[in-house]
Amino acid sequence: MTGTRGLGARWRRRRPLRTRLALAASAAVALVAIGVCAAAFVIIHYQMTRQLELNLAQTATQLTQRTRNWGPTPGDASCQYQAVPCVQIVPADPAKDPRKGFTTLPVTDATRQVANGERTAYYSKLTVAGRPVRMYTTRLPGRHEALQVALRSDTVEKGVQHAALALLAVGGAGVLLAAALGYWVSRTGLAPVARLTATAERIAATRDARHRIELPAGSPAREDEITRLATTFNTMLAELEQSVTAQRRLVADASHELRTPLTALRTNAELLARADRLTDAQRDRASAALGRQLREVTTLVNDLIELARDEEPQPLVEQVRPAALLEHAVGAAREHWPEITFTIAIAPSTTELTRPGVPARLARLLSNLLDNAAKFSPPGGPVETELACVQGALELTVRDHGPGITADDLPHVFDRFYRAESARALPGSGLGLAMARQIARAHGADLTAEQAPGGGALFRLRLPVP
Repeated sequence: MTGTRGLGARWRRRRPLRTRLALAASAAVALVAIGVCAAAFVIIHYQMTRQLELNLAQTATQLTQRTRNWGPTPGDASCQYQAVPCVQIVPADPAKDPRKGFTTLPVTDATRQVANGERTAYYSKLTVAGRPVRMYTTRLPGRHEALQVALRSDTVEKGVQHAALALLAVGGAGVLLAAALGYWVSRTGLAPVARLTATAERIAATRDARHRIELPAGSPAREDEITRLATTFNTMLAELEQSVTAQRRLVADASHELRTPLTALRTNAELLARADRLTDAQRDRASAALGRQLREVTTLVNDLIELARDEEPQPLVEQVRPAALLEHAVGAAREHWPEITFTIAIAPSTTELTRPGVPARLARLLSNLLDNAAKFSPPGGPVETELACVQGALELTVRDHGPGITADDLPHVFDRFYRAESARALPGSGLGLAMARQIARAHGADLTAEQAPGGGALFRLRLPVP
C-alpha cells in the first residue's frame, strides 16, 4: 500500500495540472458513458427476455383452454420454426406416459412436481435439437399434468448481441468524446491559471511588477473563482508595483538629499585634517559646521529609518491622552523656539479622553507639526493649537501666520523630500510632514493641510475615538 501511494504521489508530481485535470475529466465522463451503456445493455436483455416469457405465458394460457381432452403428446415438440411454439404435455405419473421417456422437451423431477401441484410454474433455458429455446412449464388446471411450451430464443440472443455491439460502439465513441471534452475543459478551465503562471514567471524573470493578467470582459457579478483569483493577483501586483516604486523613490531621494551634507562633511573633515594651517577662528568655524552637519545627517538618517517602517510596533501600543500629549509637545516647542509664541486651547470635553496609540510616535507627529509651523512663522509670530471634539472625533489643529501654502504646493505638502521654493533656504530635509502623515495613518487618523483664512497654513488632524 505504501509503495502504491508513493507511485501515485510521484505520478501527480510529474504530471502537469492540465494533464491531470484532462485525465480526471475524461475518466469521469468515460465512466458515466460506460455505466450508461452497461445499464442499457442490462435493460435491453431483461426486456427482450421478459417479452419472450410473456409470449410463452400467453401461449400457455391459450393452449390450456384448448387441451382439455388432449392426451400426453399433443402438438409439435421439435422446435424447428422460430415463431411456432413447441408444446408438450407431461403426466405426473411416469407410468401413464405412453412415450416411456422418449420426449423432445426434457422432462425432469421439477416437471413432475409441477404436474402434481407440488411446485409453481417456472421458466428454463435449454437447447433442443441444437437450437436455443426458452421453455415455460405450468400445471394444467384440474389435471395431474404439466404443460410445457417452448419458443426458440435465438432471435432474442441475436438481438441482445446486436445491442451489445451497438452499445460497445457508443461506449467507445463516448470514451473518445470524453477524452476530447477533458482536453477542452482542461485548456479552457485552466487558461486563466496558465496566464497567471506565465505572468508570475515573467515577473520573476524580469523583476518588473508592471505586468498584469488579462481579464475577460463582462459583469463582475458573473466572475468565477479563477477570474477572482486573477483579479486578486492583479491587485497584489499593483500593490507590489506601488511598494517597489515608493522604495525606489525613497532610495533615490535619500541618496540625493544625503549627497550634499556628506560632501560638506567630507570638505570640513579634510579642512580640519589640516588644522595646523588654520587660524583658531577658522578651526572653530569648521568644527561647528562639522558638528551641525553631523546632526543634520543623523536626523536625516533617523527620519529615513522611521519612514521605512510602515506600521507601529504593537507591543508599544497603550492608552494615551491626546490632550496631555499636546500640552507636552507645545511645552517642548516653546523651549526649542523661544522666539515664537505658542498658544493652546483644549476643550474641557477632551481632557480625559483616551485612545490606543504609541505615545512616542504621536509625540513625534505633534512635534513635526509644531516645528513646521514655527519654521514658517515670522519672529514673534503666534502658532495656534486647538483640540476639540468635532462630529464624534478628536480634531487637533495647528495654525501659523506665515506665507501659507500655495495652490501648486498644496498637493505635494506631504510628499517625501518635497520642499516649496520659499522653504528651500530654511533648515530641514523635507521629511517632517511625510513622517507626520505616515504616523497619523498608522494610528487610523487623517492629516490634511489647507490655506488658513486670513493667511498662514492650517494643519488638521482627525483622530477617531473608539
